[in-house]
Amino acid sequence: MFKLLEDNQRTNDPEELKEELEDLEFQVFRMQDNLKEIAKKSKVLGVDQTKEDKMVIVYTPDESSCKIMLCDCETAYKGQWDFSIQATLADEETIHIGDIKGPANKGYGSICMDYLKDLAIEQNIPKITGDIAKRDWDHVERLVHFYQKHNFYVEIDYDRQYGEIKWVSNS
Repeated sequence: MFKLLEDNQRTNDPEELKEELEDLEFQVFRMQDNLKEIAKKSKVLGVDQTKEDKMVIVYTPDESSCKIMLCDCETAYKGQWDFSIQATLADEETIHIGDIKGPANKGYGSICMDYLKDLAIEQNIPKITGDIAKRDWDHVERLVHFYQKHNFYVEIDYDRQYGEIKWVSNS
């Protein structure tokens, strides 16, 4: 939130400043309402900001879950997440990502992945793994870029249209 206020590339145009302030105020009010609703049934992990300066709430359904969900602060929370990393505890040392669901190129995936890696570190789980399935093949290059950006080792078999990902904690 404060990134918006600190940005050196801000405009001095009063109308644009007024519009940005109104947008920020709206997001804060929506965030308060959404936080109340999400906290009734889930554990709130934090509030973060996307690359487009939009505030989001990151949460998990319960203390023992590896599932990371995100709700934007532009719309009312209606019991549904806007983005999710569906992950499970595969064994004592591994979280396995089953699927990533939600819109691309909003920064939601990076925010959720950072929270998933933090969760792994906090729970002393040194590895996160996952598969890139045939159903993902229409956007495989985007997935490879995403995982590599987050320090995953990515192995792709283009002939079989299959891939594996693995992240190991440095902690």
